[in-house]
Amino acid sequence: MSTFQYTVSDVMTHTAVAVGRRASYKEIVEVLHQWKVSAVPVLEGEGRVVGVVSEADLLVKEQFRHAEPAPAERRDEAAKAGAVLAEDLMSSPAVTVHPAATVSEAARIMARKGVKRLPVVNDIGMLEGVVSRGDLLKVFLRPDEEIRSEIHDSVLGEPRPPAPVECSVEEGVVTLRFGRRGGGAFVPLLARAVLAVEGVVDVRMQLEGTEVTTS
Repeated sequence: MSTFQYTVSDVMTHTAVAVGRRASYKEIVEVLHQWKVSAVPVLEGEGRVVGVVSEADLLVKEQFRHAEPAPAERRDEAAKAGAVLAEDLMSSPAVTVHPAATVSEAARIMARKGVKRLPVVNDIGMLEGVVSRGDLLKVFLRPDEEIRSEIHDSVLGEPRPPAPVECSVEEGVVTLRFGRRGGGAFVPLLARAVLAVEGVVDVRMQLEGTEVTTS
């Protein structure tokens, strides 16, 4: 059982806004405001990503505006509060993702690193685009019929389940209905395979008219 997996290149924004190392604080704020983004990659040379400046990096300046001198453990933040150029404001090295990474892999990186946007870079670190949390959610816009067709071809195809299975999809929720013989030990395997299909919100099993949850 194999299903098609969306990659970052399928959902990312290919035309990405970015700034150079010498971009000023005010210029960065203007870029974020104009493009309505929460962070921008910082580039050098022909487009290699060397860092990212986020709203959080910029807000440190406001945080320390009326504060007393920072204790030793916060000296890095205090230094950033006095910075006026992207190269001093940025978080480096940048947390990035490869265009061939799956949507699930990108989501795990965002969750683990606590970021909302990831620069998408090629094998030599050159910027190819940006992927956001909103971009990753695009997989849930797949039409129900498209999801049902993939489940029918990739999950319920070969090898076939030991019992006939009817599949329906409504608002991304998949219902699998088994005949009298049921699916037996095959049911958990089917549930996992269906949940792996991009765009599936939940899976419900009906065995001989009784609904069984997958959680």
